[in-house]
Amino acid sequence: MAEEKLEMGQVGAPLMSSDSTSNRSPTRPPNKFERVIQPCVGELVGTTFFVFIGCVSVIENVETAGRLQPALVHGLAVAIMVACMAEISGSHFNPPFTLAIYLCGGMELNMVIPYLACQLLGGVTGAAMARAMTTRENYAKAQGAAFALLQSDDQLGRALFGEVAMTCLVTMVVLLGAVNAKSKSPLVPFMVGCTVIINVLAGGDVSGTCLNPARAFGPALVSNYWTYHWVYWVGPIGGGLIAAALVRLLLGDRKTRLILK
Repeated sequence: MAEEKLEMGQVGAPLMSSDSTSNRSPTRPPNKFERVIQPCVGELVGTTFFVFIGCVSVIENVETAGRLQPALVHGLAVAIMVACMAEISGSHFNPPFTLAIYLCGGMELNMVIPYLACQLLGGVTGAAMARAMTTRENYAKAQGAAFALLQSDDQLGRALFGEVAMTCLVTMVVLLGAVNAKSKSPLVPFMVGCTVIINVLAGGDVSGTCLNPARAFGPALVSNYWTYHWVYWVGPIGGGLIAAALVRLLLGDRKTRLILK
């Protein structure tokens, strides 16, 4: 996507870029529907289907596949939805991404709250769709794909650290691949999807690898499972803020960095 779209004139920074726009003939400025309503619908629809597919992959997980099945499904779902929705909403689908992109200058403040609301609503809708599709037995066994891995306080430290570190990693990929002009890449959907896959494979047995409060909130609400749910808000949001700070202070280009210009 052309660099001028990151000059706070667009709703959100897209997670993929294209240089082909420079060859297109001039078009009329986007109207209110295209600037406000359509991006919110894109976030709602994208988050809905990401959570729906992700939850079904967990609920119907074949034991012999282990972590591989949910890892591939979550990662590929992210890559596909990012590629499809990038020019509509920016393809955030994750509250920490939205916060980090805003803090790095990639979207306007007035759209942050609507994006977050649509993402959480999408998480609930996707979880409800997963419940409607799967068998009652499998749904109950998996707690509706809510993160039921944590069962004692002894696990909290490792799980919280894992959520912070892994969300920081994937958020840095988003910021450096889509927002930072010096490192922007058209391969962002592939990069983000692969990062989700390796995170799930690496940390699935430690925290469940949520990385997304919307992904945690929807299944928790639909299945009424709230055990240690706060970890999947504090960890991902903390990781996203750390990633934003790293890009703003150290890794970003001169336009993005706040210091040492």
